[in-house]
Amino acid sequence: MKLYVGNLSFETTSEELRSHFSQAGSVESALVIEDRDTNRSRGFGFVEFTSKEDGVRAIEMFHGTELNGRMLTVNEARPREDRGGYNGGGGRRGSHYNGNNHRRGGYGRGGW
Repeated sequence: MKLYVGNLSFETTSEELRSHFSQAGSVESALVIEDRDTNRSRGFGFVEFTSKEDGVRAIEMFHGTELNGRMLTVNEARPREDRGGYNGGGGRRGSHYNGNNHRRGGYGRGGW
């Protein structure tokens, strides 16, 4: 069972998250999500347990409790939504697309 853990202190590490949640049962993985540009914590993470029972126990034990000075939000993680965009193969950007897979002209650009 995968859990979302929100309102983490920016100093909390993935290893610290794993250690804390292992009090509830067997942790398969623990990850604090970091900003890809700054490598700083984004204030949330995920903990995956080997069993649903351990995950439910962790929610009961840790939701609304304190870790590193912050009150945790702990609940079952929802599946990721496909948000489209550059990595998701989603929408077209700006006016650079004219429907024929050719870029439009402009200063310094030839139409190709």
